[in-house]
Amino acid sequence: MLFMIPYFAWVREPRPAVRKGGMRVALADLATSLRGLRGRDSLKGFLLSSMFYRDALNALYGFGGVYAVLVLDWSLTQIAIFGIVGAVTAGVATWIGGRLDARFGPRPVIVGCILILTGVCVVIVAMTREQLFGVALPPGSGLPDVLFYICGAAIGGAGGAIYAASRSMMVRHAHPDRPTEAFGLFALSGKATSFLAPAMIGAFTALTESPRLGIAPVILLFLMGLILLVFVNKDGDRAEWSVPSQSLA
Repeated sequence: MLFMIPYFAWVREPRPAVRKGGMRVALADLATSLRGLRGRDSLKGFLLSSMFYRDALNALYGFGGVYAVLVLDWSLTQIAIFGIVGAVTAGVATWIGGRLDARFGPRPVIVGCILILTGVCVVIVAMTREQLFGVALPPGSGLPDVLFYICGAAIGGAGGAIYAASRSMMVRHAHPDRPTEAFGLFALSGKATSFLAPAMIGAFTALTESPRLGIAPVILLFLMGLILLVFVNKDGDRAEWSVPSQSLA
């Protein structure tokens, strides 16, 4: 609340124009935006890629605490510390990711974050109180706790950086005259499959009867997002903006 005071005190924006037609006009605009994806392979590839890796990341955010309780038997205090660690590293890593984005572009940042998050999932699936990657641990070992705190830091850091880089990549695909159209599709793609990761985790947990192994499908979602990045132009659609009259439709 304190840091929002300057925003409310000094930021001004023009009053938006009110359009008549309600839901009918909104659905017509959505249909036009979707038709406008034809011929924009880089944008389609990025929307599909981000749809999968954002869904996987949200699953890690949502099921991290569940894993900590069911697999590691953590207390509420430990889970709270886990969340604080992730929040702090998110701020630091987002700043670092922004510097890397400015130098190398957003795509390498996104790729690096996906690899980190995939590695976190592999560690989570391979770790219990008793063993790590099949190697038995001494009774009462604190290694799983330390590793999961590190995983929390990695999730927070890579998660913050990947969201910032994703928005940067979206800017490169947004036409200057219609930025809200592109970001609307970005938001829609993030919601379209929001059920997928929780459903896969639930089904795999029921199938294996293990909340630890239930995280395994998230690895697949990250890998799908990584593969689809192959079709994404690192500079987006900037080359096409040189034609002022061009329309997405």
